[in-house]
Amino acid sequence: MNVVVIDDTPVMLLRLERLVQTLAGCKVIPFSCALDALAWCDRHEPDLLIVDYLLPDMSGLDLVQRLRESSRHVEVPVIIVTQDHDRGVRRFALQLGVNDFLTKPFDQAELQARVLNMLMLRGRHKALAAQTATLADEVERASSDIRLREQEALECLACAAEHRDPETHEHILRLSHYSALIAAELGLPYSECEILLQAARLHDVGKLAIPEKILLKPGRLEPNEIETMRTHTTHGHRILADSASAILRAGAEIALCHHERFDGSGYPLGLAGDAIPLYARIVAVADVFDALTTRRPYKAAWDVERACAAVRDASRSDFDPACVDAFFRAWEHILEVRARYPETSTVAQ
Repeated sequence: MNVVVIDDTPVMLLRLERLVQTLAGCKVIPFSCALDALAWCDRHEPDLLIVDYLLPDMSGLDLVQRLRESSRHVEVPVIIVTQDHDRGVRRFALQLGVNDFLTKPFDQAELQARVLNMLMLRGRHKALAAQTATLADEVERASSDIRLREQEALECLACAAEHRDPETHEHILRLSHYSALIAAELGLPYSECEILLQAARLHDVGKLAIPEKILLKPGRLEPNEIETMRTHTTHGHRILADSASAILRAGAEIALCHHERFDGSGYPLGLAGDAIPLYARIVAVADVFDALTTRRPYKAAWDVERACAAVRDASRSDFDPACVDAFFRAWEHILEVRARYPETSTVAQ
């Protein structure tokens, strides 16, 4: 235990040093200057300070006040040595964080008993801090394992949906990254952009419940088939809802609402404006742009200029204009994503 002793009187400093050194496990660091003591405390870890009330460069209470300004030293016990019996001074000292007092002239046994009491408290505090750090490490490891399992489950679910959907894996990756870029341009926190990056992959997970004869039909769908296809939104929500995972909850929201339109003409709920969840409004822009620029069994891919014009024209009707503006502010990064994930898979015929 490092015991810092501060007294400007050489005889008193030597006496305090010798009395404390007789206690097992104590290393005494003596100072006659308060500023030197504070400088040492900034570089090291004291376990107890014994401070004279009257010092030439600052009072003992000023020293304590300076010491407590550091979060590292909030819990370090302090004993003030004083001849002052004034209760007001002592109350003020306690408010500053002084833990105990010694009144001159002090008794050797009393000094050692008070020092041992303070060091016992310090030892318990350090043991508790170490235990807390250990528990925090264990919680972090457990949380990391949970996040890993969550990620594995998400990957399995996304892969299952992607393998059944005629849309390609690259489309899912582009859409997810476009969505995260839009979210970043809208000023969403990094953590939410990361959630959206993962959750957007699940936007069409409800297609797992759509019959293959409709899902894989090479031509245009009949009206009754369109109605069946539209149920992928509610199926997706049903699959993902009520999860404890923030990513899956976001995925449920996106799955349900990514075909809603800003003017209220979308499906399945006919929501309009801000009533449509923000994640879904973001994914709607990313999904349509990538669908337009990607070849499908029933259509050729549009060129980028034509697709951009369509997205701009649909602002305020199909899309949230703020999301459209954010999409085009991120345009350079959008092009980087397109180049990173080119269409390499064969589209189902």
